[in-house]
Amino acid sequence: MGLLDRLFGDDHQRAATKYEGRESATDRAARQRRQSHRRTGAQRAAQQGQAWEDRDRKRRGTSFWTW
Repeated sequence: MGLLDRLFGDDHQRAATKYEGRESATDRAARQRRQSHRRTGAQRAAQQGQAWEDRDRKRRGTSFWTW
């Protein structure tokens, strides 16, 4: 046991008591990354759907304002 351990205590013990029930920084970063990927995928799908709709209207000679 080193001098710093005697002064500040065991990090594992402190983490187990002080931060109990809190989300770790690693878990939080992973969750945010997953949410970002989902959000990006949904936006991309919506844009592709809108582009398809616009192409279809243009092909049929109609637009949103003329129906």
